Amino acid sequence: MKDRLMSVPEVAEYLGTSERFPRRLIAERRIVFVKVGRHVRIPASALESYVTTNTVQPITASRGTALRAVA
Repeated sequence: MKDRLMSVPEVAEYLGTSERFPRRLIAERRIVFVKVGRHVRIPASALESYVTTNTVQPITASRGTALRAVA
């Protein structure tokens, strides 16, 4: 089984963020990563898992239930 290892700039582009965000995920150990010498790589499957785990589904209002504002 081969899993593509992505660099920090590739992960940032995939997520649509700056490179700082994936680096923070790595520093906080919030995503799986691989050390290749001094380089850090994130497996594509770990990135997909992270996105799936952190995806928030919309709330559907049922009849008679009012949605309250958050914050």
